[in-house]
Amino acid sequence: MAFFHFSSKMADARLRTWLWVILSIQILLKSEAINVSITYVQNAVAKGAVCLDGSPPAYHFNKGLGTGANNWLVQFEGGGWCNNVTTCLARRDTRLGSSKEMVKEVAFSGILSNNHSFNPDFYNWNRIKVRYCDGASFTGDVEAVDPATKLHFRGARAFVAIIEDLLSKGMSDAENAILSGCSAGGLTSILHCDRFRALMPASATVKCLADAGYFIKSKDISGAQHIETFYSEVVATHGSAKNLPTSCTSRLRPGLCFFPQNVVKQIQTPLFILNAAYDAWQIKNILAPGVADPHGTWHSCKLDINNCSLDQLQIMQDFRQQFLDALSRVGTSPSRGMFIDSCYAHCQSEMQETWLRDDSPVLMETVMTTSTIF
Repeated sequence: MAFFHFSSKMADARLRTWLWVILSIQILLKSEAINVSITYVQNAVAKGAVCLDGSPPAYHFNKGLGTGANNWLVQFEGGGWCNNVTTCLARRDTRLGSSKEMVKEVAFSGILSNNHSFNPDFYNWNRIKVRYCDGASFTGDVEAVDPATKLHFRGARAFVAIIEDLLSKGMSDAENAILSGCSAGGLTSILHCDRFRALMPASATVKCLADAGYFIKSKDISGAQHIETFYSEVVATHGSAKNLPTSCTSRLRPGLCFFPQNVVKQIQTPLFILNAAYDAWQIKNILAPGVADPHGTWHSCKLDINNCSLDQLQIMQDFRQQFLDALSRVGTSPSRGMFIDSCYAHCQSEMQETWLRDDSPVLMETVMTTSTIF
């Protein structure tokens, strides 16, 4: 009984320690982030500019002030893609397919923070987080709606409706504007970069920032072109071809124009790429997707790179080189810039840890700032 009593006290002490750690983290996160309410673009429904389930698109908007009152940062959320009716139905009634299922508030941190200490370059800008609900990086546009599935492939219309709504709320007076996004949202910022420029007032300085959106065309560990097939199915399902850059679709099959390396050179608007050379999502889903690893040889490695074998680490090194080769398509124009670190990460702009802290990623003693983008 004495041993049990002693163990119980030790367990209670450990529990109190963990509770204190969790509470400290929550307090820290609260100090670094603010909660911002959702806004529904209700008039978009009449235009057919809707989410997968037919609900209106939505965003969260924290208004700028002072010197940032006429500057706008429009950040598109990520969340993968759906490539056929089955996978789109699986998303339709979730937050990635319906604004009805989205939380009413989200925390703004990192590049979206309103705290000067944590986000000195954009803290007082008009900051918007656009929710992702179409499953094709806002490129789809199919008029017909199957009454059996009630799936709406209208992402391209939703993109325009959202931007027009923001223009009506003051963005038409913008002096500076950035279209940005993370992951599938980062791909949105690349594919829609010139379209965003065209919708903005001519007097505004407009640039695009893609965070973890530079997905590359590469074979998986089995030698198959899994991601190429997948993207082709996304484009076909959503009717995206007509909304992809014509500078690419006039030369290549539409599915290949979902890859930034095939469109980036022809983009006219200034573009900045933020990415990890060892992009965690790409290693897990392009290099070593489950379908190419039926025996789960890569499972432990993908969870923690400390578990990777020497052979697996070499394959990842080779993938990094493929990524850098694909990145060379960006070119050396003064209107192009990039911040490529060697983290095993995916999306770094919205996380305070990777956006701006004492231990944030640094390249040649440089962190991401307005001066690196503008």
